[in-house]
Amino acid sequence: MSGGNVDPRRFLRALFDAAVAATSAEECMSAKLPPPPAGRTIVVGAGKAAAAMARAVEQSWPAPLSGLVVTRHGHAVPCEQIEVVEAAHPLPDAAGGEAAARILELVDDLSADDLVLCLLSGGGSALLSCPPAWLELEEKQRITDRLLRSGASIGEINCVRKHLSAIKGGRLGLACRPARVVTLMISDVPGDDPTVVASGPTVGDPTDSDEALAVLRRHGVDVSDEIRRGIAASETPSPEDPRLDRCEHVVLAGADDAMAAAAAVARAQGVEPVVLGAHIEGDARALAEEHAAQARSTTGPLLLLSGGETTVKVPGGGPGARNSEYLLQLAISLDGARGIHGIACDTDGIDGTEDSAGAILSPDTLARAAAQGLDAVALLRDNDSYSLFAALGDLVITGPTRTNVNDFRAILVD
Repeated sequence: MSGGNVDPRRFLRALFDAAVAATSAEECMSAKLPPPPAGRTIVVGAGKAAAAMARAVEQSWPAPLSGLVVTRHGHAVPCEQIEVVEAAHPLPDAAGGEAAARILELVDDLSADDLVLCLLSGGGSALLSCPPAWLELEEKQRITDRLLRSGASIGEINCVRKHLSAIKGGRLGLACRPARVVTLMISDVPGDDPTVVASGPTVGDPTDSDEALAVLRRHGVDVSDEIRRGIAASETPSPEDPRLDRCEHVVLAGADDAMAAAAAVARAQGVEPVVLGAHIEGDARALAEEHAAQARSTTGPLLLLSGGETTVKVPGGGPGARNSEYLLQLAISLDGARGIHGIACDTDGIDGTEDSAGAILSPDTLARAAAQGLDAVALLRDNDSYSLFAALGDLVITGPTRTNVNDFRAILVD
């Protein structure tokens, strides 16, 4: 690395910061906005980046507009024309449901001359909660919690969410007719699939109720007969539905952009980056074992970059934060291998807990933990990797980043 003068920890943190900055609403919004319509412009949206996206629209939009977006508690920013509502995440709450109902009211009775700008980002599925009449909020919370702890993929979880909602899975798009709808997305899902980002409220749904019921069975989530009947009767509009023919979508930023930004920083420091994949899914611990083997077999200086969304099963008492679990398994698999450092963080700034985006790994991580009497294997088994990295002072604390392009991982082999 550039004569060996770069501190590995600062270098890895700089990579993460560059990835976050490159995928911010301020960086990517203005060039992708459509022209103003002949009629009204209504802005709606949901997600951890929704408020920042709304402010970016206000700063660039040359005509009057109004609307409402819902974001996670602590992720709001001041807007002048667009109302910002905060709600709970990852479990939906009444505030999110009320905001979703108001959004449906805002897009009612539009004309063909009007434009709806729909701003979506990761977290939108929980925040844009609108249970149908046959589903109580408490039961939706229970089902969501069970799915989140089951190891189900984001695609599977959002399949179920679409069929437990009166607004997701293309239903918002139907409500906007006959207006033009342009959905602007900061993507947190593998492959930037617009049907999965925030559960695709303005996009036709390729899944059906049978698939949603199959996901629940596969992951052992029990529901009542009434809910099963409700899901079976709640088909979403398909991608071929002609009623959605005025709905468009634009992906503003995603994991590929984060990888590119980090790679550019690495090259500027004389380190060759290798992108293992920007959209990797699967079990966090299994991925860490695979990456440890790759790092051990690599000659440095070299940087292994990856993104995507892993999953974690949470039978233990800890928070089950997927990035710190990945990193602790990586440390255990590397077993103090010399010259290998790593970082794993969620680009939204929240890795399963309120105050941590993830953590940083050093060759001496396990030795320092043992010196404090911490049993790394036992903590990992209990889904409590957070406690280990907190005790070592190795958590990455950013606060809300107001973007979300999923996980960011980098392994430096020096």
